Amino acid sequence: MRKPLVAALFALVIAGTGVAPAVAAPAPVPAGRTAAAPTAPAQAAPAPAVQAVDFAGTVALSNCSGSVVRMPGSEDDDPALVLSNGHCLETGFPAAGEVLVDRPSSRTFSLLNSAGTRVATLRASKIAYATMTDTDISIYQLTRTYAQIRSSYGIGALTLDAAHPVAGTAIKVVSGYWKRIYTCNIDGFAYRLKEGQWTWKDSVRYTSACNTIGGTSGSPVVDSATGKVVAVNNTGNEDGARCTDNNPCEVDASGNVTVRQGINYGQETYQIVPCVGIDNKIDLSRSGCTLPRP
Repeated sequence: MRKPLVAALFALVIAGTGVAPAVAAPAPVPAGRTAAAPTAPAQAAPAPAVQAVDFAGTVALSNCSGSVVRMPGSEDDDPALVLSNGHCLETGFPAAGEVLVDRPSSRTFSLLNSAGTRVATLRASKIAYATMTDTDISIYQLTRTYAQIRSSYGIGALTLDAAHPVAGTAIKVVSGYWKRIYTCNIDGFAYRLKEGQWTWKDSVRYTSACNTIGGTSGSPVVDSATGKVVAVNNTGNEDGARCTDNNPCEVDASGNVTVRQGINYGQETYQIVPCVGIDNKIDLSRSGCTLPRP
């Protein structure tokens, strides 16, 4: 897991503080066969506009990174949510098999603007959901709505993509803790990712350019083209060890183990969307919700 303590600071000194930043012309159709009315060149469909990915909507926790997020169907007057990792909880790491739902919390988060400047302190009313089983997520409900945050600070929430991420997608890992953006691509997916006592399913593997460090845990993994969140950053193999704390290993469907030293991972977030109902309430009984239950 990516914790920001002494090891993280040491890694930052070694890695440096540099930040990695993130159509073909259409072929004309043949001219018409009548001289009087030649056919105009075909117009290619416009490429999707690339969204600028910056720090707006990200947050810094006391020990990790995170972001203010909304579901595709969230309403402006819904209580806002903050997404981070389960291992970033103020109560410590959940045990394997443990799921927390609707636990009181008054945790605070530093809200950042596009430049990475802290503009506000947001406060939780509860831990809406958290686990390190199958995935590594924490979802806090805030005391303020999306509309109130936007009205006060001009900052909107990041939207979770409802679709499974795609290999090869250009992504940015945006750390509010370090105020640093990593740019790379989705290299592929780990059928199972095992680290110590925890096992995560269908984890996102980054290409090597996203050399995330301690403190980047909980950072949103953002699709560079759409600006939507496709995963939450959570770990990487630091020393080349096999399946130990801070050294996750990949396990395929046949049980074969692969160790990729220096490679980092995130947990997909599309599966959160079906589990959020009216008023942004976590409802694990909703159709299509596959998140672990208590």
